[in-house]
Amino acid sequence: MTVKLEIHPVTRERWQDMVELFERRGPRGGHRNTPAYGCWCMYWRDRSLEHGTPKKRAMGSLVRAGREPGLLAYDEGDPVGWVSIAPREEFHALLRSPQYRPRDEEEGVWSIVCFVVDRPVQRQGVASALLEAAVKHAFTRGAAAVEAYPHVSNGSDYMGSVPLYEDAGFERVRDASKRAIYRLERR
Repeated sequence: MTVKLEIHPVTRERWQDMVELFERRGPRGGHRNTPAYGCWCMYWRDRSLEHGTPKKRAMGSLVRAGREPGLLAYDEGDPVGWVSIAPREEFHALLRSPQYRPRDEEEGVWSIVCFVVDRPVQRQGVASALLEAAVKHAFTRGAAAVEAYPHVSNGSDYMGSVPLYEDAGFERVRDASKRAIYRLERR
């Protein structure tokens, strides 16, 4: 199967597409794109929210307010992937984290904190395409750099893999527990 992707920011008009991707059912009736379904990519934004509906409502509120909390990938009109990217200061838990908080005062840094790729199209370049689009999205909106936090030994982690970022030109800034912080500066 070859995917031909279109990638767009999540907007009010595309909110239902995100809901469809996150709530899509698997062959046995469970959610096939976990942990996305329960988290709704709100973990790094607001840790006070309970999993499930409260996080979905919070993400929906961001979108309805006109924010673009990430990008959706479509294959022939079907939502098949998501990347969460926004200015680093929007991820309050990240800013407070002993391991991941910034060690610099640089402004204009955006963070990638989550990927969701629909199971049937995993390992077909969706994450790479989303990463490329996310970097472009951030830089066209004034980002000075894009940061990411891949797990150093778990290549299927929701934050992406080390090779994914290295192949895209990101450089390792420092180690942070079981993750590493990678950055790509705007050239």
